[in-house]
Parts: sequence; structure tokens; C-alpha cells
Amino acid sequence: MASNTKTKPFGRFLIMGIVSSCLYVGLMMNQGTVNTYVSKGGMYAFLPVVAAFVFSYFHGTFTGDFWTILGVEAAKKKECK
Repeated sequence: MASNTKTKPFGRFLIMGIVSSCLYVGLMMNQGTVNTYVSKGGMYAFLPVVAAFVFSYFHGTFTGDFWTILGVEAAKKKECK
């Protein structure tokens, strides 16, 4: 039986979880300010797009590390010969 020598990303998991939580809490606590800037239009219209990418990166990395720590991995595709 082969041993799994891969280390689990506990540190990155914790950091990304904290950053992701802070982003969500900051967004919820400042909804009025966010709505004010987003409704201005013009270049401010890009703020939701940028915010979506930032939230997606941190939350996605956190979630991926979460599943890795639990041992859930994608199935490897078998090579057809």
C-alpha cells in the first residue's frame, strides 16, 4: 500500500478562511457605502466585478483546501489505450 506523503494545507486553509470571513463581514457591515459607490455608474460599475473576483479567489481557495483536508479529491481520469 502506497503512503500519501502530500501535506495538507492547514495554514493556507486558516488564512483564506479568515480573509474570506473578513471580506463577507466587511461587505455586510458596509452595505450602504457599497451601494452608494456602485450606483454612481461610470468607472464605479467595475467595482462589483472586481469584488466578485476577489471574493471568488479567497472563498474558492478556502473551499478547495477544506475539501483537500477532508480527503475529498477529484477522480483521476483513466487513460484509454
